[in-house]
Amino acid sequence: MSTIIKTAAIAGAMTAALAAQTSTAVAADQVKCYGVSLAGENDCKAGAGTTCAGSSTVDYQGNAWTLVDAGTCEGMELPGDRMGSLEPLDRDLPEG
Repeated sequence: MSTIIKTAAIAGAMTAALAAQTSTAVAADQVKCYGVSLAGENDCKAGAGTTCAGSSTVDYQGNAWTLVDAGTCEGMELPGDRMGSLEPLDRDLPEG
């Protein structure tokens, strides 16, 4: 193998390793925050019968979550007496 090809292969491996480490660090700094997303803007899961992103049907749906920076969920300012939660909530659920 030529030196140029070896150098390119090593550089590619280093780039991939750094990208994987950065992605892991970002994910570790975020948490699931329930009851803070607008209808259709949740990141994943919105209760029974739904699947994933964008499936919430009610603003601030208590069983729908959005990823937020760690430490910010429970202090988010929301309309009314609502608060974000690190656990699913029984409020603002769709009828039916």
